[in-house]
Amino acid sequence: MALAFISHADCARHRVATHHPETAERLAAIDDRLIASGLDAVVQHFDAPMAERAQLARVHDEDYIDAIERDAPGPGEMVCLDEGDTVMTEHSLAAARRAAGAAILGVDLVMQGRAHAAFCCVRPPGHHAEQARAMGFCIFNNIAVGAAHALEHHDLERVAIVDFDVHHGNGTERIFAKEPRILFCSTFQHPFYPFTGHEAETTNLVDAPLPAGTGSDAFRAAILEHWRPALEQFRPQLLMISAGFDGHVEEDMAHFMLLDEDYAWVTRLLVEVAQRHAAGRIVSCLEGGYALSALGRSAIAHVKALID
Repeated sequence: MALAFISHADCARHRVATHHPETAERLAAIDDRLIASGLDAVVQHFDAPMAERAQLARVHDEDYIDAIERDAPGPGEMVCLDEGDTVMTEHSLAAARRAAGAAILGVDLVMQGRAHAAFCCVRPPGHHAEQARAMGFCIFNNIAVGAAHALEHHDLERVAIVDFDVHHGNGTERIFAKEPRILFCSTFQHPFYPFTGHEAETTNLVDAPLPAGTGSDAFRAAILEHWRPALEQFRPQLLMISAGFDGHVEEDMAHFMLLDEDYAWVTRLLVEVAQRHAAGRIVSCLEGGYALSALGRSAIAHVKALID
């Protein structure tokens, strides 16, 4: 089976303010590297559908969804959803629904045996979005929408979400904090935005906060010490990844020192876990990564490891 590569042109139409780091060029950087690597001919391309309201409402409050739909701006307008870094313009609602819909499609494809794994190359990202709050460039929590779909539509009993973005996935953690069918594992710079994580670790939350300056050795050691035992004990039927590449040494928005190969390494480890427990089923969703060259290289290292 081929890897499913899920995206949509609507995701590039989500426009943000001048000098905002979360731009459409992020997707282009990944597409360019996919073609240059020759992997474009290997993956199977899919257009992301729009998530339905009922699918979003599994993880987001109805009033929040109402507000997002009501406040969606028209041509030439811009709406700020938080302190100013999470914005909506004319096509943002469609992009956000496509991004969440990509995670749903990815789950369906791997559960139906039409792909062994899926990479959702979409924006806006999602892991900061909470039940009733947009933040950190995120409108809907894409990975959470996909995981909830796996639980409810495919009747899974154990879904693991792992998040290696340099920022803590506060939204995902809070949405599933009391959901025993979800195991959430994360590594992130701490203290750092959004200044959450490790406050109330429970049996289904495994946080591994790491200091500024963390490099390959400490990153890998944290995953081997904290993630791997929890994943092996949990035995996930599906493994989902919040794939943020903003811990790369070339990023100027954070302070990790990771390399392209670190993302390939962690992906290979997760592939091995998925092969042992989940029939190889993995769905990965793009989160952060803003240094375009590093993002393109790291994302393709991740995709190649999913293919291999």
